[in-house]
Amino acid sequence: MHLMQGVGRGFLTRHKGRGRNPQGRDGYVAGIGGVLMVTAKDFLGQWTLQRTIRDHLQGQHGTLEGQAVFAATDAAHLTYDETGTLTLENGARLEATRQYLWAFTPNAVVVSFDDGRPFHQFVPAGHAAGTDHPCGDDFYTVRYDFTLWPEWTAVWTVKGPRKDYVSTSTYHPR
Repeated sequence: MHLMQGVGRGFLTRHKGRGRNPQGRDGYVAGIGGVLMVTAKDFLGQWTLQRTIRDHLQGQHGTLEGQAVFAATDAAHLTYDETGTLTLENGARLEATRQYLWAFTPNAVVVSFDDGRPFHQFVPAGHAAGTDHPCGDDFYTVRYDFTLWPEWTAVWTVKGPRKDYVSTSTYHPR
């Protein structure tokens, strides 16, 4: 197992093999300061998605089980298509979908809504804080964790007069 230092914060990124990621793809490239980053090619394909949502404002919690699919539109652009079933504590079950566009630049991934409006960006390596996203009076903050690649997580904290929740999504390759 190789240990790679994460994005300027002293965190470790782990991957197995000689120059190949655990999925057997040659996708890692040297990024900022020689840190190895996950590339667009590494995200391609189907991922199992598990999400927990802790709504502190409404006191309602839920879990989502589903999948995320990354498909290439070209070498540096992916579509993200998520489908799943959200189960609330009261037993209610809802079908959920969302789509995003991911653009890989030399130093970051720029995420847009499916209609092209900007959402946030992040560096796909180690522990990565994404850029914040204000939405009306609500404020969205995200932290990604790629240290156990190919498993990775995204934790969204949302605060505002109408929202107060934490959503933790964990992805595993299928």
